[in-house]
Amino acid sequence: MGRLFGTDGVRGVANADLTAELALGLSVAAAHVLAEAGTFEGHRATAVVGRDPRASGEFLEAAVVAGLASAGVDVLRVGVLPTPAVAYLTGALGADLGVMLSASHNAMPDNGIKFFARGGHKLADELEDRIESVYEDHRTGAPWDRPTGSGVGRVSDYDEGFDKYVAHLMGVLPNRFDGLKVVLDEAHGAAARVSPEAFARAGAEIITIGAEPDGLNINDGCGSTHLGLLKQTVLEHGADLGIAHDGDADRCLAVDANGEEVDGDQILAVLALSMREAGHLREDTVVATVMSNLGFKLAMESEGINVVQTGVGDRYVLESMKEHGYALGGEQSGHVIILDHATTGDGTLTGLMLAARIAATGKSLAELTGVMRRLPQVLVNVPDVDKSRVTTSGELAAAVADAERELGTTGRVLLRPSGTEPLVRVMVEAADIEQARSVAGRLADVVKSALG
Repeated sequence: MGRLFGTDGVRGVANADLTAELALGLSVAAAHVLAEAGTFEGHRATAVVGRDPRASGEFLEAAVVAGLASAGVDVLRVGVLPTPAVAYLTGALGADLGVMLSASHNAMPDNGIKFFARGGHKLADELEDRIESVYEDHRTGAPWDRPTGSGVGRVSDYDEGFDKYVAHLMGVLPNRFDGLKVVLDEAHGAAARVSPEAFARAGAEIITIGAEPDGLNINDGCGSTHLGLLKQTVLEHGADLGIAHDGDADRCLAVDANGEEVDGDQILAVLALSMREAGHLREDTVVATVMSNLGFKLAMESEGINVVQTGVGDRYVLESMKEHGYALGGEQSGHVIILDHATTGDGTLTGLMLAARIAATGKSLAELTGVMRRLPQVLVNVPDVDKSRVTTSGELAAAVADAERELGTTGRVLLRPSGTEPLVRVMVEAADIEQARSVAGRLADVVKSALG
């Protein structure tokens, strides 16, 4: 069996790859690994379980709850809430673990299971490996240790989760933004109630789209992966900005009043300057990934802000932040982590902080994002090559060195083997789009000849 856990939990087509049996088994295994220390001197381990609105989330939630309760864990069902809300409630309620059922920005047929440890923190690789090991041992014949009688877990609905999470968001806002007109695209996802409520309480005039989930329409032509409708609606209503979430609302992308897209790098740049001004940007440092636009790094350097880069994935950003005590980090895709107020990327919180900055400064989003110039970025996927030789091929190393000399300080090259497919990703940034395309094309040809 290959590794079940990917970069963000266990995902697959619901009822095909991700079955009720798998969800139940993984939940029992997670209870044994994550809740074991929570059961002592009569204390019962507790889990918070939430989901996005996908239809498959209904049966998967039932399987997860059954697995946890059968392992002796009391379960608090919080219903449809964003991933960061489940993480927050896991910590705020003192639960021993949290479970979120969502496939984030993926299409509706997919679903996923994400576990949180005590405090609402994402799992380290070592914990995921232990859960897989326990699950695999059971799958191949080892019996579970099953409680009986009063030892089984109890299940209850925690209806206060919505208000508790929104109150948390309101409590960390630096200022109101009365009179700001905001379009919210909720991707027919987990934030369809939360985000409009939070923005309205903060004083914004809101127009909502993608806020009528029916279990089947999540991410369908809307949300952070489909910004066309948001751009159109912002222009139609003369809004100050638009905010787009993905299905589980751990991401935030934006659109300015001119209908121009604002990506995660630009949002990070705006928030970094805001937090430094308030004295909250510890070590004057922001954490980003190697895929962040070079324009972001150059802009931060010109403002005297350090940029620490990690591998691709918000989990690696978070690991670096926690290890070194940094306060802000994120990805170009819109995962933004404000560690003083969230243990994971929080799209609603990010959008609120962005709107608060506009209101506090009186500047438009376009003016605020003008701090950085997004350099043209070209990405070419080269399939059917031996990705394991990316770092050892002399021919490829020489080609990269030539390209870097040509680009100088206003461009860069990144070759990255795919984590799941036999392909290599060639990314080139340059001051000019045609130069970026030319260099990327040449490097892609070398990758094919050297690694094919």
